[in-house]
Order: sequence, then C-alpha cells, then structure tokens
Amino acid sequence: MAQQGAQLDGAKFCCSICLDLLKDPVTIPCGHSYCMSCINNFWDEEDKKEIYSCPQCRQTFTPRPVLVKNTMLADIVEELKKTGLQAAAADLCYAGPEDVACDVCTGRKLKAFKSCLVCLVSYCENHLQPHYESPSFKKHKLVDPSKKLQENICSRHDEVMKIFCRTDKKCICYLCTMDEHKGHDTVPAAAERTERQRELEVSRLNIQQRIQDREKDVKLLQQEVKAVSRSADKAVEDSEKIFTELIRLLQKRSSDVKQQIRSQQETEVSGVKELQEKLQQEITELKRKDAELKQLSHTEDHNQFLHNYPSVSQLSEPTDSSSINIRPLRYFEDVTAAVSELRDKLQDILREEWTNISLTTRAGFLRYSHEITLDPNTAYTWLLLSDGNRKATYTSQQQSYSSHPDRFAGWYQVLSRESLTGRCYWEVEWSGGGVRVAVAYKNIKRAASTNEGGFGLNDKSWALRCDNSYEFWFNNIKTPFSGPRSSRVGVYLDHRAGILSFYSVSETMTLLHRVQTTFTQPLYAGVRLLNYGDTAELCKVK
Repeated sequence: MAQQGAQLDGAKFCCSICLDLLKDPVTIPCGHSYCMSCINNFWDEEDKKEIYSCPQCRQTFTPRPVLVKNTMLADIVEELKKTGLQAAAADLCYAGPEDVACDVCTGRKLKAFKSCLVCLVSYCENHLQPHYESPSFKKHKLVDPSKKLQENICSRHDEVMKIFCRTDKKCICYLCTMDEHKGHDTVPAAAERTERQRELEVSRLNIQQRIQDREKDVKLLQQEVKAVSRSADKAVEDSEKIFTELIRLLQKRSSDVKQQIRSQQETEVSGVKELQEKLQQEITELKRKDAELKQLSHTEDHNQFLHNYPSVSQLSEPTDSSSINIRPLRYFEDVTAAVSELRDKLQDILREEWTNISLTTRAGFLRYSHEITLDPNTAYTWLLLSDGNRKATYTSQQQSYSSHPDRFAGWYQVLSRESLTGRCYWEVEWSGGGVRVAVAYKNIKRAASTNEGGFGLNDKSWALRCDNSYEFWFNNIKTPFSGPRSSRVGVYLDHRAGILSFYSVSETMTLLHRVQTTFTQPLYAGVRLLNYGDTAELCKVK
C-alpha cells in the first residue's frame, strides 16, 4: 500500500481551502472533498444566505448538507502520511521553477490555478474565488495557467492587445490603430481567431484525411511486405527442394559412374586373369616339354633318340597374346575426361544462370552500375554535349569541336570516355524519334567515307535501335523483335562471360535482347541519334 501511495499524486489529497493534506476528509454532494473543519467553517460564513456552495465548482446546495467522514479517503491519507509524503504533498501546492505562480500570493507563492486574459494575472484557487463570486468578473476569460500573459500587453502603449492587424499580421492595441497602424485592415482579435479557427478546422480535416490516406497506404505497404515475405519464403523453400533434387541427381549420377567403372574394372580384370591363367598353363607345359627335350638330348642310343624325338619335339599351339593391350594408368582416362567436361559445362551453366538469378531485379543490376560520361573527342560535330558530358542532343547548329582523330564524321554518334570491362550496368534515357544504344571497340571506323562506321553496321559494335519498335544490329545484320516501349534502356555487360543484355526499364525490367559472344577488346558505351531534336542521356543510377 505504501508503494501504491508513493505513486499517487499527493496534490489530489490536499484540501483546497487549507492547502494541506485532508484531515477527517468529507465528500460533499458535488464530489469534491475537504477537511471537515475547513468546509464547516466555510459554510458557517454562508449561514446568513442559507445557500451553501462548493468552494471549487460553486455548485449550491439547500439545505446544508450533512457531513459524514469519508473513511476510505481517510485511510488513503493516513497511508500517505506514513510514507512521508505529507510535506511533499504540501510542496506540490507551491509553485516551483517550472510552474506558473499566483501573482497575488505574498511570500511563498502557490501554483496558479487559472490565468485571466482580461486581468492579465494568474491566480491560485484561493485568489481566484472572486472571479467565481463577483458578477463584475463574469465576462473575464479564464484559461489554463500561462507564463506568456505579458505578451498580450502592447510594449509601446502598455495596453491589452485585443485587435489584429491583417495588413501587418500581428496583434495590436486600440491605440496602435490611431498611429502606426492607422488605415490598416484591422479586426477584433476574437473575430480573427474565429476565422482562423475555421481555417484550422479545415486544415485539421485535411490532415486527418491525409492521415487516413497514409494509414491506408501503410496498410497496403504492410500487405506488400507480407506478400514479399511470403513470396521470398516460398522461393527459398522451392529453391531448397530444387537444389536438393539436383544434389540427389548428381549423387545418383556419381553412384552410376562409380558402379559403371567398377563393373568395367571387374570385366577387364576377369579377362586379364583368364588370359594370365592360360599363359601360366602354357609356361608350365613348355617347361615340362623343355625338360623332356633336355633329357632326350642326353640319350646316347641313336635308335632310341630317333624313336622318341617325333613325339617329344611336337609343341602345342601357343596362346594368342595379340589381345594383350598394355595401357598403364589410362584404362579409365576417357571416363575421367567425360566427367571433367561435364563439370566444366555445369560450372558454365551455373555461372550463367546465377547471373540471371541475381539480376532478376533492378537492385541486382545496380550493384554493377558505372558512372559513364561521353567523350567530346568522339562526338559528331552536330551533337551538343551537356549535363557534365552525359547528355547528347542532335542540333541544327554545328559545334565548334577541335579536330581529333577519334571524332566520328558522318555519323550522329558518340562513345563514352570510360572503357568497360568486367561486369557493368548503365541506363540510357532517350527522347524524340529514335536512338541506337550501343557498345563498340575503340578501333571502330570513324571516317565519313566508309559505310561501316555506324553502330551495328560492322563486327566491332553491337547496337539496339529504339523507336516505335526494336531492332538489334550487328555486322550490318538486323534482328527485329518486340517488347514494351520505354524511354529508358538498361544495358548489362559481362565482358569476360561475353554477355550483353538490353532491358526496357520502367516500373519493372523486361529483357529485350541478349547476346552471347566473345569480346576480344575493352568496350565503350555509345549512343547514336536518328533525328533532329533527339536526345540521349547516360543516367545517374542509384
């Protein structure tokens, strides 16, 4: 209970008459509580009027209410006293540094209960009573205690500012309307407040409507987050299943290859052992025959020698050893080579497909984004470069570029200053009739006399033509195709892998065309404009 009492606001258990903790607390019909002696004394002074009122809310009672001690409230006050909060509760009635003090109190000032906008004075509850009792204060405006009452006084005339000057948009006093604000559009401050209050309510309605709209948007985004999370969870689950199946398939293939090798090993070894056994038998037979011949050679009897020679000298047919093919450590080299080739193909497929998987969103491409600028030394003289050499415009006025061997002549095109190797991504924003978005080697022809200098018209450049349709050009061969029309084209280059991809970029990214080749030199980004007024800009992507 002590801990609970410590959390209570001690000021709420103070008598508003004596400003001390309640003693023998009583609660009168309006609900306010006082010390029994304090309220009795207050009502004793009202006996002559025979109308008894609440010192706080001024509600009247007839006849005089019978006072009964509020035992529950008395118990709470006793607990507060035990916790040592009596002094603290009393202190809560006095004004601290951050509080608005009563302007009437002398000595230690009490907290102000209300401020009067007419008197421009802050009052504690005791000193506020005349405003409730006297008819002369009936029209005074009471507000919550304020430290800024003096701001309502005109610093020049020391008068209350009750007028608003719409011309200068400030509050003034009535004397100000006669001198420095004479002839200005002025209205009573209360009238201006009423009008501005209406505007404020309209603004609040707009804000509340916007809050509702934004809350709906937040809910939609929350649903989007849930949808993205569900989709990601399903993609992870499905990917794990697919990779598990792929691993199981590879393990099965590994087991099959192993079994095939062992089976072939068994066949090979069995055949070798069979031939080895035949040869061993032939060796034994030859040794026996050699012993007989040796013995015959030592026979001294000519007749006996000649008699036995025909049968002993006859040899059996030798075993055919032409099937013996010695291939030391190379019996299954072809299998190993086939498996290695399969591994290399799988690595290439995985590398290529992994690139496709990682680049399913624009964020994936932006990891490889490059800041690219256009090289003025390559720009055709009728192309104007601007925006930090990132934008090219087909103009009607020839530009005063200096002579340079890298400059295109006869082709309305320009190359980037930066060379492109490794993995790169950039975007081109175009407008007008059409554009060719390209990559090219540095040694592409520049002269106007040759027809091979245009992007896509040779084997040194690859170009996507964008206008009302799409065409891919390489080595003067065009490949038309369809796709969503967009004013922004994304280009992805994986130089080492020989991949060049073009994308339509809008709310989503759509693959337009993909090239798989071998690049033998560093590449440069390029744009070629097709009509007067066309523009193409290498975008800053983030």
